[in-house]
Amino acid sequence: MIILGIETSCDETAAAIVDDTGTIRSNLVLSQLKEHEAFGGVVPEIAARAHLEHLDTLIRAALSDANLTLDDIDGVAATCGPGLIGGVMVGMMAGKAIAAAKNLPFIAVNHLEGHALTPRLTNQNLQFPYLLLLVSGGHTQILVAEGVGRYKRWGTTLDDAAGECFDKSAKLMGLPYPGGPNVEKIASECQNPAAALERFPLPRPLINKNKHDLNDLDFSFSGLKTAVRTHVDNLPAGDLSRADIADLAYAFQSATAEILSQRVEKALKRFRQTYKIDQPDLILCGGVAANKTIRAALEACNATLHAPPLELCGDNAAMIAWAGLECLRTGHSDPLDFKARPRWPLDPEENR
Repeated sequence: MIILGIETSCDETAAAIVDDTGTIRSNLVLSQLKEHEAFGGVVPEIAARAHLEHLDTLIRAALSDANLTLDDIDGVAATCGPGLIGGVMVGMMAGKAIAAAKNLPFIAVNHLEGHALTPRLTNQNLQFPYLLLLVSGGHTQILVAEGVGRYKRWGTTLDDAAGECFDKSAKLMGLPYPGGPNVEKIASECQNPAAALERFPLPRPLINKNKHDLNDLDFSFSGLKTAVRTHVDNLPAGDLSRADIADLAYAFQSATAEILSQRVEKALKRFRQTYKIDQPDLILCGGVAANKTIRAALEACNATLHAPPLELCGDNAAMIAWAGLECLRTGHSDPLDFKARPRWPLDPEENR
């Protein structure tokens, strides 16, 4: 099978062609960084208009790069949520139109499942069940993937997502958008890590709460962000040097990595007890999965870590095409009256 994937849930317009051998025949991503940079974040209407302007050209280019036409495609997968509803609608309607015109199956892909299944694209020997840490600008969750479309949520953020905390903390430090990569970049300039941690003692919210309760796996990042603000405000006015920012960014990144790894260690204990698997597969996915410090912290956990290559961590259409292909393998496709969902939890029993 050969699947066309379309992704427009936020500020990347993307189209890709993937086949059932796991070969990515093309994977094009058009960033909108310049359009949103002046606002310090994504403006939904601007994002939707950019998707509308560029998506058809991108689909043609993806087909051309793969040396294919729409007559060679066996199905169309498009992100139908969660995300910014205007952008989601653009990609969903384009996918439906192609499916209808070519009489192809249409697969409405949950953007989060696209991330969750990406490791099976790059390693098709990876079997269910596995433990999943999904960290992005909009989500921070611990889930168990029991199969395609079958997820159990064990923990989520009670306030900010980790990626959101990166972006907001970067803005407090005067770093440009997007915040996450710029925090990581300047943190690498920290000259004395031990001194930076002592100078900027940041909290690890919830890390000591109910330490032995394996069901308590939620996150909180708002207090960490507030602490960053306090440290910035306490520095001499107008005297926030690059060295200051490097030290604070290092301390912030270290705190985030410790919070995530501590929660994952607890989740791994619960996973072993529940599924009787001594050496679990641990999946790190989502845009924040590109952060090398967080990857290193999770590599130290007692599990086999799988993380997508950096080019597949952020939003892309290859993961959407692959998720669509996995759904088709189970015999599932969606009707053309499927409605876009701005909120679409992976766990159907999720209550918040």
